Amino acid sequence: MALGGRRNYYVARANALENNVSLYYTAGGRRVTLKYVDAPVPGNVWHTLRVEFSGKRIRVIFDGKPYIEMEDDHIKGRGAVGVWTKADSVTLFDDFSYGIAAW
Repeated sequence: MALGGRRNYYVARANALENNVSLYYTAGGRRVTLKYVDAPVPGNVWHTLRVEFSGKRIRVIFDGKPYIEMEDDHIKGRGAVGVWTKADSVTLFDDFSYGIAAW
């Protein structure tokens, strides 16, 4: 069953408090962990977080290194992009962009 609407989306996160990179999907406003991996995420420095989608394939790239590569089809069809941060973080975003990835 395809999930749609504003309460259904994917979230990729680099967490400096836990030193990991994670991928979630959110359905009906409820976040579900797909995968997380240990990764050095030093605080107080700029990082690059990139997420690529191609069909069911998802790749999460942090500071130029792929940390998560998997297939998932919880959310189908076109989507939107955005940024997110938790209340306990001080986060700045710069040079935000989106486009078509060439795999």
